[in-house]
Amino acid sequence: MTPARPWTAVLAAVVVTALGWAGLRLWTRTGGTYVPLPWTAVAGTAALALVVLALGTPVRRWVSGRRDRALDPLVAARTVVLAKAAAYGGAVLVGWYAAQALVILPDVVGARRTRLVLATLAAVASLGVSVAGFVVQRWCRVPPDDEGGAGLSA
Repeated sequence: MTPARPWTAVLAAVVVTALGWAGLRLWTRTGGTYVPLPWTAVAGTAALALVVLALGTPVRRWVSGRRDRALDPLVAARTVVLAKAAAYGGAVLVGWYAAQALVILPDVVGARRTRLVLATLAAVASLGVSVAGFVVQRWCRVPPDDEGGAGLSA
Protein backbone atom coordinates (compact mmCIF):
# COMPACT_ATOMS: atom_id res chain seq x y z
CA MET A 1 0.00 0.00 0.00
CA THR A 2 1.33 3.41 -0.89
CA PRO A 3 1.48 5.90 1.98
CA ALA A 4 -0.68 9.01 2.06
CA ARG A 5 1.08 11.99 0.57
CA PRO A 6 1.10 15.30 2.43
CA TRP A 7 0.71 17.38 -0.74
CA THR A 8 -2.38 15.41 -1.70
CA ALA A 9 -3.86 16.11 1.73
CA VAL A 10 -3.04 19.82 1.40
CA LEU A 11 -4.61 19.89 -2.06
CA ALA A 12 -7.74 18.18 -0.72
CA ALA A 13 -8.00 20.73 2.09
CA VAL A 14 -7.59 23.66 -0.31
CA VAL A 15 -10.13 22.30 -2.82
CA VAL A 16 -12.71 21.56 -0.10
CA THR A 17 -12.14 25.01 1.41
CA ALA A 18 -12.75 26.70 -1.94
CA LEU A 19 -15.77 24.60 -2.86
CA GLY A 20 -17.22 24.74 0.64
CA TRP A 21 -16.77 28.50 0.87
CA ALA A 22 -18.44 29.05 -2.52
CA GLY A 23 -21.31 26.74 -1.67
CA LEU A 24 -21.88 28.11 1.81
CA ARG A 25 -21.63 31.69 0.61
CA LEU A 26 -24.21 31.03 -2.09
CA TRP A 27 -26.41 29.25 0.44
CA THR A 28 -26.32 32.08 2.98
CA ARG A 29 -26.77 34.83 0.37
CA THR A 30 -29.93 33.18 -0.94
CA GLY A 31 -31.51 33.14 2.50
CA GLY A 32 -30.17 29.87 3.93
CA THR A 33 -29.06 29.68 7.53
CA TYR A 34 -25.58 28.74 8.63
CA VAL A 35 -24.83 25.04 8.89
CA PRO A 36 -25.10 23.90 12.52
CA LEU A 37 -21.75 23.70 14.28
CA PRO A 38 -22.01 22.28 17.80
CA TRP A 39 -19.14 22.19 20.28
CA THR A 40 -19.28 18.38 20.06
CA ALA A 41 -17.78 18.67 16.57
CA VAL A 42 -14.62 20.04 18.14
CA ALA A 43 -14.57 17.52 20.98
CA GLY A 44 -15.36 14.56 18.74
CA THR A 45 -12.73 15.51 16.20
CA ALA A 46 -10.07 15.96 18.88
CA ALA A 47 -11.06 12.60 20.38
CA LEU A 48 -10.69 11.01 16.95
CA ALA A 49 -7.09 12.25 16.73
CA LEU A 50 -6.35 10.69 20.12
CA VAL A 51 -7.98 7.39 19.10
CA VAL A 52 -5.87 7.19 15.94
CA LEU A 53 -2.71 7.75 18.00
CA ALA A 54 -3.80 5.22 20.62
CA LEU A 55 -4.52 2.55 18.01
CA GLY A 56 -1.15 3.12 16.39
CA THR A 57 0.85 2.78 19.61
CA PRO A 58 0.94 -1.07 19.72
CA VAL A 59 2.19 -1.19 16.14
CA ARG A 60 4.85 1.41 16.96
CA ARG A 61 6.03 -0.63 19.92
CA TRP A 62 6.22 -3.79 17.85
CA VAL A 63 8.09 -2.15 14.96
CA SER A 64 10.57 -0.50 17.34
CA GLY A 65 11.52 -3.89 18.76
CA ARG A 66 9.48 -4.15 21.94
CA ARG A 67 7.79 -7.41 21.08
CA ASP A 68 6.56 -8.66 24.43
CA ARG A 69 3.24 -9.58 22.82
CA ALA A 70 2.47 -10.88 19.35
CA LEU A 71 1.00 -8.41 16.89
CA ASP A 72 -1.78 -9.70 14.69
CA PRO A 73 -0.92 -8.82 11.06
CA LEU A 74 -4.56 -7.99 10.37
CA VAL A 75 -4.56 -5.46 13.21
CA ALA A 76 -1.41 -3.87 11.79
CA ALA A 77 -2.95 -3.69 8.31
CA ARG A 78 -6.12 -2.14 9.67
CA THR A 79 -4.07 0.39 11.60
CA VAL A 80 -2.26 1.47 8.43
CA VAL A 81 -5.57 1.83 6.58
CA LEU A 82 -7.00 3.84 9.48
CA ALA A 83 -3.95 6.09 9.47
CA LYS A 84 -4.25 6.78 5.74
CA ALA A 85 -7.97 7.46 6.04
CA ALA A 86 -7.33 9.80 8.99
CA ALA A 87 -4.65 11.67 7.05
CA TYR A 88 -6.95 12.37 4.11
CA GLY A 89 -10.20 12.60 6.07
CA GLY A 90 -8.70 15.09 8.49
CA ALA A 91 -7.55 17.22 5.56
CA VAL A 92 -11.05 17.24 4.09
CA LEU A 93 -12.49 18.26 7.46
CA VAL A 94 -9.92 21.04 7.75
CA GLY A 95 -11.22 22.38 4.44
CA TRP A 96 -14.86 22.12 5.49
CA TYR A 97 -14.40 23.89 8.81
CA ALA A 98 -12.10 26.50 7.27
CA ALA A 99 -14.81 27.22 4.68
CA GLN A 100 -17.33 27.74 7.47
CA ALA A 101 -14.95 30.12 9.24
CA LEU A 102 -14.31 32.06 6.04
CA VAL A 103 -18.04 32.50 5.38
CA ILE A 104 -18.55 33.91 8.88
CA LEU A 105 -15.40 36.04 8.90
CA PRO A 106 -16.68 39.14 7.02
CA ASP A 107 -19.62 39.61 9.40
CA VAL A 108 -18.35 38.71 12.87
CA VAL A 109 -20.77 40.12 15.42
CA GLY A 110 -22.42 38.65 18.50
CA ALA A 111 -23.21 34.94 18.23
CA ARG A 112 -21.29 34.67 14.96
CA ARG A 113 -18.09 35.27 16.90
CA THR A 114 -18.76 32.06 18.81
CA ARG A 115 -19.39 30.23 15.52
CA LEU A 116 -16.11 31.56 14.16
CA VAL A 117 -14.24 30.33 17.23
CA LEU A 118 -15.92 26.91 16.99
CA ALA A 119 -15.16 26.61 13.27
CA THR A 120 -11.54 27.57 13.87
CA LEU A 121 -11.16 25.12 16.75
CA ALA A 122 -12.80 22.38 14.67
CA ALA A 123 -10.36 23.09 11.82
CA VAL A 124 -7.44 22.86 14.24
CA ALA A 125 -8.79 19.59 15.69
CA SER A 126 -9.21 18.27 12.15
CA LEU A 127 -5.62 19.20 11.41
CA GLY A 128 -4.77 17.11 14.47
CA VAL A 129 -6.59 14.13 12.95
CA SER A 130 -4.65 14.51 9.72
CA VAL A 131 -1.31 14.87 11.51
CA ALA A 132 -2.13 11.86 13.70
CA GLY A 133 -2.84 9.86 10.54
CA PHE A 134 0.52 10.79 9.04
CA VAL A 135 2.34 10.05 12.32
CA VAL A 136 0.71 6.63 12.78
CA GLN A 137 1.34 5.82 9.15
CA ARG A 138 5.03 6.55 9.78
CA TRP A 139 4.98 4.39 12.90
CA CYS A 140 3.69 1.45 10.84
CA ARG A 141 6.67 1.50 8.48
CA VAL A 142 8.75 -1.63 8.87
CA PRO A 143 12.49 -1.10 8.43
CA PRO A 144 14.03 -2.93 5.48
CA ASP A 145 15.75 -6.26 6.11
CA ASP A 146 19.50 -6.50 6.06
CA GLU A 147 20.83 -7.31 2.61
CA GLY A 148 23.07 -10.07 3.89
CA GLY A 149 20.13 -12.10 5.20
CA ALA A 150 21.17 -11.67 8.81
CA GLY A 151 18.96 -13.49 11.19
CA LEU A 152 18.33 -16.40 8.84
CA SER A 153 19.75 -19.71 9.86
CA ALA A 154 21.45 -21.81 7.21
